[in-house]
Amino acid sequence: MSHARWYITQNTEGHASRNQLVAVYSGTHFLVDFAGAFLMFRYIAGTQDAYLCVLLYNFCAFAMQMPLGIIADRLNRNSMFAAVGCLLVASSFGFLSIPVVAVLVIGIGNAMFHLGGGIDVLNISERRLGALGVFVSPGALGVYLGTISGTGEALHAAFFPVALIVAVGLIVVFYKRQRGGYPKNPAFSIEGLWVRGAAVAIVCFFVVVCIRSYVGLNLDFTWKSEGYWGVALICVVVLGKTIGGFAADRFGLKKTAAFSLGLAALLFLFPRIAPSGIAAVFLFNMTMPITLFAMARIIPGGKGFAFGILTFGLFLGFLPGYLEAFIPAGVNWIFAVLSAISLALLLTGLRSAKL
Repeated sequence: MSHARWYITQNTEGHASRNQLVAVYSGTHFLVDFAGAFLMFRYIAGTQDAYLCVLLYNFCAFAMQMPLGIIADRLNRNSMFAAVGCLLVASSFGFLSIPVVAVLVIGIGNAMFHLGGGIDVLNISERRLGALGVFVSPGALGVYLGTISGTGEALHAAFFPVALIVAVGLIVVFYKRQRGGYPKNPAFSIEGLWVRGAAVAIVCFFVVVCIRSYVGLNLDFTWKSEGYWGVALICVVVLGKTIGGFAADRFGLKKTAAFSLGLAALLFLFPRIAPSGIAAVFLFNMTMPITLFAMARIIPGGKGFAFGILTFGLFLGFLPGYLEAFIPAGVNWIFAVLSAISLALLLTGLRSAKL
């Protein structure tokens, strides 16, 4: 075989194996978030500890990713880290008689899976965002379907440990087959934090994620329960994150951010028109892979830590709704304002980070 032909074959096989790994992680992402929502709505909601459990779950699943991210960065065993997370999610169903323990276990498992899978996808994505958008997008669908299943009686809890253990097996198999076939974590370092402009960029991206979390959890369209609009709303959240990654690859980070958040701000001014609201939510979610990618570029030696900084923002965005600090009815224009603020912050952060 000629050298050129060997190179093409190896390169093609490498891309195929990486795509397979992203597919496995994305499917498992769906299962993990599905299981979390199912457990919370089927077994925790309605218990005397439910209010506390909701806080603990979100704290462990999101805020804990920052310290756990440092451990993941140092261990450099991303697939194993994700696999242990899956096992914890599966085993949490064995602690249903002690709700607080169950949510602690499943929350930490959720965090470990997202970190292990997220770091691997960031490593193999290199300078492209498409795979990252594919990886992050199934979570919203998992939460939605897990919530529906958790409030019904169609499924039994035994389904989830089995499904997740199968997913763990797949991850381990791919890890063993491909551990030399895609980039590993660089040596742990947070030197990127001290580079000029990095602090401004990190603060900007962090606040953008706080806003995104707050908006996503507090949007309440009057037409959401009419027909299939509610289902369409979830679908555009998933598609927005996916397409956002590919759009950024094609048009660049700044242009994609300017178009998506600028148009979203305009469309949020017409919340009573269902197509306008659907399009606004789609566009608003397109920047999720951009913030993750940008943070990883700022701290390339600490991708898990970077991931955790942003998920801590998700946790903070959850708190106002948890504390019942809701937006008054009819003040929907606030979402347009928040979209515009997000755009200004994101562009400022990208410029500061020279991305």
